[in-house]
Amino acid sequence: MQKKKWADLSQRQQRIIIATGVVEVVLTSIALVDLARRDPAQVRGPKALWLLGVFVQPVGPMAYLSLGRRK
Repeated sequence: MQKKKWADLSQRQQRIIIATGVVEVVLTSIALVDLARRDPAQVRGPKALWLLGVFVQPVGPMAYLSLGRRK
């Protein structure tokens, strides 16, 4: 099976891919800004480890935002 080219995808598929990419960029940005501003005592675990984890797409930013922060 050959790899599909962008032009081979339907408009709906193209829009879904673009929307997913935008959501990933927004979540990653939010997580990085929050991690940079948050005091280390308010982060569960080492900040450096969370920094690396945020770049594991798409679960990294969601994991940090839901599990990595202390309230």
